[in-house]
Amino acid sequence: MNRKHYIMMVIAFIVEFSLTYWIASVFSVRFIEVMFFTGAAFTLGTLYFTSSGGAMSRFFAAQSGAVTGIIQERDRFQFKAGPVFIASLIFVLIGLVFFILLVTGIIPPQK
Repeated sequence: MNRKHYIMMVIAFIVEFSLTYWIASVFSVRFIEVMFFTGAAFTLGTLYFTSSGGAMSRFFAAQSGAVTGIIQERDRFQFKAGPVFIASLIFVLIGLVFFILLVTGIIPPQK
């Protein structure tokens, strides 16, 4: 990866960290309690918006073909793992580790 990708990963981490911190402060919970869930949302959102083709694309092509009568060529599912997706995946994995530590009681509950 080149320097541009690392900068994009750092920016994605900062955005995810900031939004997770804001959500944690709004709901008055600890940061690590919501880190996994916000990371999963970011990862799934990034996966949805960086991929092409797939079930939703076929559905919309079929729907527009039914309305217009013009059959379109359907795309195969393609996924592009860019730096933002990799950063989101790392964030969700770190959040998963903290969530497991919380559930097992290794990290004590907040007093």
